[in-house]
Amino acid sequence: MDELRRKGLEKMNEVYGWEMPNVEGDPFFDLTVDHLFGTIWTRPGLSMRDKRIMTLTAVAALGNDALAEIQANAAMHNEEMTGDELKEMAVFLTQYLGFPLGSKFDGAVTKVVKKRRRAAERGEGEDKKANVDAAVQMHSGDR
Repeated sequence: MDELRRKGLEKMNEVYGWEMPNVEGDPFFDLTVDHLFGTIWTRPGLSMRDKRIMTLTAVAALGNDALAEIQANAAMHNEEMTGDELKEMAVFLTQYLGFPLGSKFDGAVTKVVKKRRRAAERGEGEDKKANVDAAVQMHSGDR
């Protein structure tokens, strides 16, 4: 594995909050790991929280529930944002994106908060396997 791939996978694991497997031979995954995470997410100038908020805003604007859930869960896992802050973000974004997209984002956040609360009550961590499976599928072309 070359240095850019290693650096990209390390940052991807940090951003998502779990161990992402290295998927070989998929040009989209290569671009995601090497460029997005190896080059863009590692740039100085913005904090991880800044980058997360921008990512969550873009995801909310696109109405992508699956990615909103992954990013909201990662923000909570990495202690960049609380559930209450994510809910407030949904209220704020509703004013700029419109009620349908804002409420859709709020629904994704609510789902993540409830899932994490139930896991904590059972004494478990968040469901990382489901997140890894979703992320692999998202980045593998099986979209």
